[in-house]
Amino acid sequence: MNWSKKITDKVTWVGKVDWELKSFHGEELSTHRGSTYNSYLIRDEKVALIDTVWLPFDKEFVKKLKEEIDLQEIDYIIINHGEVDHSGALPELMREIPDTPIYCTNNGVKSLKGHYHQDWNFVPVKTGDTLDLGESKLVFVEAPMLHWPDSMFTYMTGENILFSNDAFGQHYATEALYNDLVDQCELFAEAIKYYANILTPFSALVKKKIDEVLALNLPVDLICTSHGVIWRENPTQIIEQYLKWADNYQENQITIVYDSMWEGTKQMAEAIADGIRQADPELIVKLSNIGKDDKNNTITEIFKSKAVLFGSSTVNNRYLSSMGSMMEMVKGMKFKNKKAAAFGSYGWSGEAVKLITQELKDAGFEVVDEGIRALWQPDAEAVAACIAYGKEFVSKL
Repeated sequence: MNWSKKITDKVTWVGKVDWELKSFHGEELSTHRGSTYNSYLIRDEKVALIDTVWLPFDKEFVKKLKEEIDLQEIDYIIINHGEVDHSGALPELMREIPDTPIYCTNNGVKSLKGHYHQDWNFVPVKTGDTLDLGESKLVFVEAPMLHWPDSMFTYMTGENILFSNDAFGQHYATEALYNDLVDQCELFAEAIKYYANILTPFSALVKKKIDEVLALNLPVDLICTSHGVIWRENPTQIIEQYLKWADNYQENQITIVYDSMWEGTKQMAEAIADGIRQADPELIVKLSNIGKDDKNNTITEIFKSKAVLFGSSTVNNRYLSSMGSMMEMVKGMKFKNKKAAAFGSYGWSGEAVKLITQELKDAGFEVVDEGIRALWQPDAEAVAACIAYGKEFVSKL
């Protein structure tokens, strides 16, 4: 395959498809379908490069960019976001063209200096600033905390392209490049996972920024993301989806999240699920054993849910460590408009349910009651109580 891909007469994709990537941000985010690092070369009367690729591919990126263009012809570099998956090849590139001006936000300057400790030719920009390329202009729009303080969008006039940075992206490896050429189920599964795990804490800012951009009445023919596909068929569909996700999103779903030492808490989870289904067959019920399941997929299911039940056995007067990890994650997500409760089995002390209940309150969930406990392995009476609890939980939604 060709390394570069022409998007329009003026814009060429010069990024990297990373099929082998399985985790991101250290081990914080699973990327089972890989990812792409999208960089874009714009040729007008002036030449601009938007973003680079992740650090491990810096030499490959510069080598192949040389095959595409004489590097000395690049007039400007635009860095929409300083994180190393966007800017990682910048030091290697700047060794070749050290005086080329780098356009980014003021916070972008701080971020890039913090990462690379170089005093390059930075040109700070703010919302509304433009860069004239000839027939087209680049218009910069600051997007702080989407999802870093330095983030910005870049809009290209004439071509009507929004270079959207991390917004509207997915960790999704594909050679097809465009949204209409990939499996739609895979695409939207990765898009909601990306939003749920990365952008949920900033949902209020997402809505505000999208409304601000829409108010500019800029025509958008393409949304060129930093990861995953380029949106060309009905590109605004993903904008509309983001507005829904940003608005305290929920589906008709309850997720039961648990871990269990000797399967007592697992039996409780299954009995509660049975009660929920009996009370309302229309409700989608999903169970996630966080001791075994992918934690980011679990976060995505919580994001989709109107209510969540969290269960753990009691060990050393606490809940299981996997539940502790999940509690820290959900606190960071700052979920809104979701109800919750706790459950768990125990042998002699049984503090887990009370502690989880407090964690849920601290995380911003609307806790509907003090939860339910079962001693040792649930017997028939305890299982029946869990089924009844599931039915009662539905009535509190």
